Amino acid sequence: MPPVGDWRSRLRALRESSDRATAWHDAVALANSNLDFVQTAAIDAVVQDLFRPGPPTELVHRTVRLAILGSSTFAHLHSGIRLAGLRRGMWIVTYEAGYGQYLQELLDPGSALHQFRPDVVLFAFDPYHLTRGASLGTSEPSDTFADVQAQLERCWSAAKAAFGCRVIQQAILPVLLPVLGDNEARIPEAPARIIERLNAWLRADAVHRGIDLLALDVHAALSGTRDWHDVALWHRAKQETNPKKSPIYGELVGRILAAQCGRSFKCLVVDLDDTVWGGSIGDDGLNGIVLGQGSPRGEAYVAIQEYALSLANRGVILAVCSKNDPSNALTAFDQHPEMVLHRKHISSFIANWDDKPSNIRRIARELNIGLDGIVLLDDSAFERELVRRELPMVAVPEVGEDPSWFPSVLADAGYFDGLTVTREDTQRIHHYQANLERERQREQSGGLDEYLRDLDMTLLWQPFNQIDLARIAQLISKSNQFNLRTQRYSETQLARLISDPLALTLQLRLVDRLGDNGIIAVVIGRIDEESLFIDTWLMSCRVFGRTVEHATLNLIVECSKARQLSRLIGQYRPTPRNHIVKDHYQNLGFALDRVDEGGASQHVLVLQEFTAIDTSIAIKRAS
Repeated sequence: MPPVGDWRSRLRALRESSDRATAWHDAVALANSNLDFVQTAAIDAVVQDLFRPGPPTELVHRTVRLAILGSSTFAHLHSGIRLAGLRRGMWIVTYEAGYGQYLQELLDPGSALHQFRPDVVLFAFDPYHLTRGASLGTSEPSDTFADVQAQLERCWSAAKAAFGCRVIQQAILPVLLPVLGDNEARIPEAPARIIERLNAWLRADAVHRGIDLLALDVHAALSGTRDWHDVALWHRAKQETNPKKSPIYGELVGRILAAQCGRSFKCLVVDLDDTVWGGSIGDDGLNGIVLGQGSPRGEAYVAIQEYALSLANRGVILAVCSKNDPSNALTAFDQHPEMVLHRKHISSFIANWDDKPSNIRRIARELNIGLDGIVLLDDSAFERELVRRELPMVAVPEVGEDPSWFPSVLADAGYFDGLTVTREDTQRIHHYQANLERERQREQSGGLDEYLRDLDMTLLWQPFNQIDLARIAQLISKSNQFNLRTQRYSETQLARLISDPLALTLQLRLVDRLGDNGIIAVVIGRIDEESLFIDTWLMSCRVFGRTVEHATLNLIVECSKARQLSRLIGQYRPTPRNHIVKDHYQNLGFALDRVDEGGASQHVLVLQEFTAIDTSIAIKRAS
């Protein structure tokens, strides 16, 4: 992050701001600076005061209610968590259980925790609390490890049952002193060894139980556990995490919350000269650029490309934005033997002499993603500062001058932190490449209708199932543009719909002669007497403009008639991102029923009056 500069003056101006929208954007800019504990607490205090009880909905992408349940004190960590949300356009409301009261509040339906109704619960237990029953050296062997496992599982189950929420489990800080030194592993019941075993178990068990892990032990190992845990502060105030680590602790929690809400970044845009290779391809030529084995600098650029490719292979979109002649830029991708990245890995390739903010806007349009989903990797301080000024929603890491550290800077920033990797993620490069080919063919066709017919599209549908639940939840959390109500659901909540007789669930996959687009749409309907209320209808931006919504309505009507229903009720609920579907239901033939003061509208379709819409898409149930 860039330095904060004169933060006191900026904070004073923020406090005195009379325009809430300007104040919000100024607060986000402040949060995106390199802040220490004191600055974090001061900025958070002003933001909380300015926007109490919360900012206008049109300014916020997501509000998250986070409950922190643990065995130590966390009051000093709330500001870091809230500011981490702020820099991602999220408003995080925090709640902390009374000291040592986490289980009582969790199990008591009348507690303040139950009144708070969290969307996410973070469990954070200190190692002293978890190992207090260890009986090293006694005649009776300790079963502390199994007891702690059972305790954690009980907490997870209780939280999910009570709130239908996401659960984050903090790994345990390895700060207990050894009793056998480097050979501690030979005493399984030793407290330090129990913590080591618990962390290993968490990593294996969290995946199977749908628990998201806050790997605090890994981050502590990088900077030193004593940097994270001050024993004196523990004895005085029961603060497990050192207050000076509040900004980074909050950032780590914020990354997980962002991933849960689909607010992680989607696209890495890379410069070329002196970013993915050394030198200038235009001045030095193909043989003159520095890349590959044989020199430390050349190997550093290979490492940058390898890391970028590894991100792409797990679902991050790659794009190029370079001030260059396009033929020169492409020459390296096509002909240099040491290139790790190739043209097939790049979903948007822009090389010209226009300014970078304009080109990044163009990339966002080509990929149909928001600017707030883009990260720019660029060696030029001038270009970095220009993009920050013109496009403050684009993330621009401060990479420095040594390319050896570029991958670490990207990784440490956590822009692309995720929770799962689905089959759709691993195929994303192919999806976007196929989209580019579709766009080229559309431009060459005799018209849109002819082009759509030539694609030979088929919409494959089936109800929700356990196998695809992770992708369905991911699509629900990430889809903002074509999303009629922007209703979010966790995997736990979605799993309950599978067996709900009053729920209609549809997952839709679009295939054509150029490839499989993957799961691109989700519908959730709720049956009320003779009506189907369309609770959720969303679609991936990758298939906009292909009449998928018309085919989907035909399918919804067919499924509703099969259940002897007589009408559909659709609702549009406006958000800052979904204005493109404002007239969705009217365009499909629904009658407007009512509009409330907030702009939400309700629409009705009588099934007996509906005639199937003619589309170029065949509809089949997936086998």
